[in-house]
Amino acid sequence: MFSAWRTYHRATRSATYGFLSALPLFALYETMIVLVNVGATRPVRVGAGVWIKELLMMTGASGGLGLALLVVGGGGAAYLLDRHRNIPLRSRYFVGLVGESTAYAVGVALVVSSAVGVLFAAIPPPNGALWTQLALSIGAGLYEELVFRVLLVGGLAVLLRRLMDSSPRAYVLAAVAGAALFSLAHYVGPLGDPFALPSFTFRLLFGLALNALFLWRGFGVAAWTHALYDVMVVTGLLG
Repeated sequence: MFSAWRTYHRATRSATYGFLSALPLFALYETMIVLVNVGATRPVRVGAGVWIKELLMMTGASGGLGLALLVVGGGGAAYLLDRHRNIPLRSRYFVGLVGESTAYAVGVALVVSSAVGVLFAAIPPPNGALWTQLALSIGAGLYEELVFRVLLVGGLAVLLRRLMDSSPRAYVLAAVAGAALFSLAHYVGPLGDPFALPSFTFRLLFGLALNALFLWRGFGVAAWTHALYDVMVVTGLLG
C-alpha cells in the first residue's frame, strides 16, 4: 500500500503530470473566456493569464499562435525536466490527482475560510454572472498557479536553496514571500481589486496553503485544488 502511494506520489508530482493535468484547465478556460467576452463592452480575463500573454506578444506571438507557443513551451519544459526519469502514465493517476485535489480544496475551505471568517466576521461573495465566475475560477487555477507557484515560489525556492544551508528554511521563506506577493498582486493594475484587509488576509493564507501544496505535491495538484476551490465557492457548494 505504501509502495503504491509512493509511486503515485512521485509520478503525479512530476512536471509531466503537471503539464498533462493542466491541459483540460487550459482548454476549458480559453474556450469559456472567449464565449464570456462575446459582445462584452468590458472583457474580463484572469490577470495572470494577461501577463503571460503580454510577454508572449513581445516575441510576436499573439492570439492562437501565442496559445500554441504556450502549450508547446510547457510540454517542452516538462520533457526537459523529466527526460531522465521513468514517469508511468496511468489514467487512474489522473483520476487520483483530481480526487486528491478535491479533498484539498474542501480542506482549504474549512481551514482558511473559517479562520478569515472568525477574524473578520464575513468574506465578500464573488461578483459577476455564474458562467463568468466559472471561467475565471478555472483560469485562476491554471494561470495564477503557473505564475505564482511555478515561476515565483519555485524560482525563489531554487534561489534560496543556493544561498542558504537549510533547504526547509528556504522552502518556508519562499512560501511566505510568495504568498504575500500573490495576495498583493490582486490589488495591482487596472484589473486589480480595491484593497481590503479581509480579502488580503484570505489570499495570504490561501497562498500559503497552495504554496505548501505546490512544494509538496507539484503543479498539477496545486492548479486543480485552486480551480476546484474557486468553482465550489462560486457555485455555492462550499456554502
